[in-house]
Amino acid sequence: MNSYLKSKRGSKTDPGQKYKTKHEPLIHITKRTSVSKMAHLGYTLIAIAVALVFCGLLVTAISGIDPIKVYVEMFKGTFGGEVTKLKSYHSVAILLAISLAVTPAFKMKFWNIGAEGQVLMGSLAATYVMLKFGPYLYESMLIALMFAAAILAGMIWGLIPAIFKAIWNTNETLYTLMMNYVATTIVGYFIMVTDKSGHNNLGIINERTQFGWLPRLFGKPYILNIIIIAVVTVIVYIYLKYSKQGYEISVVGESRNTAKYVGINVKKVIIRTMAISGAICGLTGILLVAGTPTPSMNPDLVGGQGFTAILVSWMAKFNPLTMVLVSFLIVFMRDGGAAATDALKIDASIGDVLTGIIIFAIIVCEFCISYKINFRGTKKGENK
Repeated sequence: MNSYLKSKRGSKTDPGQKYKTKHEPLIHITKRTSVSKMAHLGYTLIAIAVALVFCGLLVTAISGIDPIKVYVEMFKGTFGGEVTKLKSYHSVAILLAISLAVTPAFKMKFWNIGAEGQVLMGSLAATYVMLKFGPYLYESMLIALMFAAAILAGMIWGLIPAIFKAIWNTNETLYTLMMNYVATTIVGYFIMVTDKSGHNNLGIINERTQFGWLPRLFGKPYILNIIIIAVVTVIVYIYLKYSKQGYEISVVGESRNTAKYVGINVKKVIIRTMAISGAICGLTGILLVAGTPTPSMNPDLVGGQGFTAILVSWMAKFNPLTMVLVSFLIVFMRDGGAAATDALKIDASIGDVLTGIIIFAIIVCEFCISYKINFRGTKKGENK
């Protein structure tokens, strides 16, 4: 009797008994170790094709319009004429430039959500120089000063949260996000003081004299902007992949403790990287405000592309060359969708829905490529 009670008592307190009766989770996710680049590209193209077919069926169900007609109008709206084509390429270049700006910080796992504000401050600095010194400086000196002011303004706007993060370990996501609203308010105040008409838009800057307008190459707009951003893309790719500082960014992103152990000054890397990100944003700012056929300044100049750039950088896995293709896809869906809905007289929100479906399909595809979903096994010893 006593031995029976002891055996029962022991079975209740035996940790091994509890472990044996504990079930594993029904689903657990593991990271895939090897996926070739060709397979990755193939799966992505299949996901995009499936999403396009689904979008076509959805358009037909909602509006009754042939989906082929919708895609033809989207293509025309993006590449329909020479001016339209150049404008689309310029949109790709601007989105690419902002994506390049956030990439070094993101690769370091510094979540820079403030690209919108950094671009705005670069645009504001260039506009101020254009208005203040336009009548008094030679054109070449004026443009050089505008570039310097824009790059410096974007750099300073990026350095402020970086310094607080490096010294006091503040939350960079909230800090950079708040800096966007501060920048928008400053730009709104500048326009209110400069233009007494009460409009929230400065209009065409120096429309009569055209002081500070970037020159047109081959007599066509946007070409200079596209060339500058193409050069920046190559520089950022080489910097991140082959330079010592690019290697330090990767190490800090993997583990800050490891970076400290091997002698990398983490605070210095954070500040330096955000200075570079801010500088690229400032450069983008002057291209937006002075590199278009009708330069203007308003708080919505960037148009939310600072947040879209985060998606582009992430989807491209922080590879500047891959970002070209992702930016092209985003612009095609965004601008082409807007043109198609306008031409076919259907709800403009359909274009946004199509873009969202395509992006969602790519995100799901990326997840399935990078991770594997495992279900609890039913065979004995399967989950040991």
